[in-house]
Amino acid sequence: MYNNNNCFNLSNMPQSFITNDEFLSNRCIWVNGPVIVGAGPSGLAVAAGLKNQGVPFIILERANCIASLWQNRTYDRLKLHLPKQFCQLPNFPFPEDFPEYPTKYQFITYLESYAKQFDINPRFNETVQSAKYDETFGFWRIKTISSSDSSFCEVEYICRWLVVATGENAEKIEPEFEGLQHFEGNVMHAGDYKSGASCRGKRVLVVGCGNSGMEVSLDLCNHNAKPSMVVRSSVHVLPREVLGKSTFQLAVLMMKYFPLWLVDKILLILARLILGNVEKYGLKRPPTGPIEIKNTEGKTPVLDIGALQKIRSGDIKVVPGIKKFSPGKVELVNGQVLEIDSVVLATGYRSNVPSWLKENEFFSENGIPKNPFPNGWKGKAGLYAVGFTKRGLSGASLDAMSVALDIAKSWKEETKQKKKSIASRHRRCISHF
Repeated sequence: MYNNNNCFNLSNMPQSFITNDEFLSNRCIWVNGPVIVGAGPSGLAVAAGLKNQGVPFIILERANCIASLWQNRTYDRLKLHLPKQFCQLPNFPFPEDFPEYPTKYQFITYLESYAKQFDINPRFNETVQSAKYDETFGFWRIKTISSSDSSFCEVEYICRWLVVATGENAEKIEPEFEGLQHFEGNVMHAGDYKSGASCRGKRVLVVGCGNSGMEVSLDLCNHNAKPSMVVRSSVHVLPREVLGKSTFQLAVLMMKYFPLWLVDKILLILARLILGNVEKYGLKRPPTGPIEIKNTEGKTPVLDIGALQKIRSGDIKVVPGIKKFSPGKVELVNGQVLEIDSVVLATGYRSNVPSWLKENEFFSENGIPKNPFPNGWKGKAGLYAVGFTKRGLSGASLDAMSVALDIAKSWKEETKQKKKSIASRHRRCISHF
């Protein structure tokens, strides 16, 4: 949301400095409301809540579209892992004709409809370089670089409230492995993987056994590739459904009546009955239960959608950790050497907040709020966070509603005080006259 009623330019760079290849201008903009950084589901949910409260805002997005993670960094076969009712944003249910587990394309359509419904218009191609609270004046100063086809523009936004909605998955995690630079084959992150169509008949090493690693391995199998999946640590594998009902939905229901440890115990018993003993295939379970480890460490259990069957049949080979790479080969920690053609790093993502937010009280060094859910959405001096709950879209939606209501309350109180101040000055003018 950006118009002349909400902001104004304070300065411009002299015209003599402007060229097509340099900064076009250097502007300072006052925002009569919050600045939201990130136009993914979390940022959109906050914006919609503010819109309903009549609070003006600006939403900044470094990419050229909303939900850039979903649009640009996901594989083609991806579907929501949870039923759609647990993934919808506030005040806007999924269309009834959508399946229980919408595809990524359906989810993107849903998000675009959401932005249109609430008239949310982010400022695209605008990358935040830094955000710092000015204690002298009591405002946030957010410096960005806005880019277009052939020009750049430095902009500084000044506001009372800052909403960090860049989420837990802003940057790829790409571990360093000895000899990888000499491998000679194709190496990509799972965020760049779209389909196994180009890998037909090839030997592919998938590094990582989370939901992405499992699904990429399954997709490679379906395209007649030969995947080997690196399992470096323990992992919980659960059936996506139990007796036709979502495992997640079942867990949420049980949590209303039973303690967490008992729910974890029941889930593991059901997993053993439905999936069998997965440890004999190299998938060792952690000592901590699936829900507890999700809450404490943020590690999401794998919801099996067919990869386990391919592991049983030997179409997906499970291998231990990597020792080093060499041209066309990888040596594993058990001494085994595999000849491979390609590598897919399903090694996850991390927050990028520490790279631009100049603050160390609310956020930890890894870019996650220090206070766990449900108390990690509000900091000091008008700082808020959405999308860091480690509880997916449902957790982000809950935080987004809390943030929007809290900002709206403060904004309305300040607006009321300003109106009273203006009215008081007006009365004094009349009196003097």
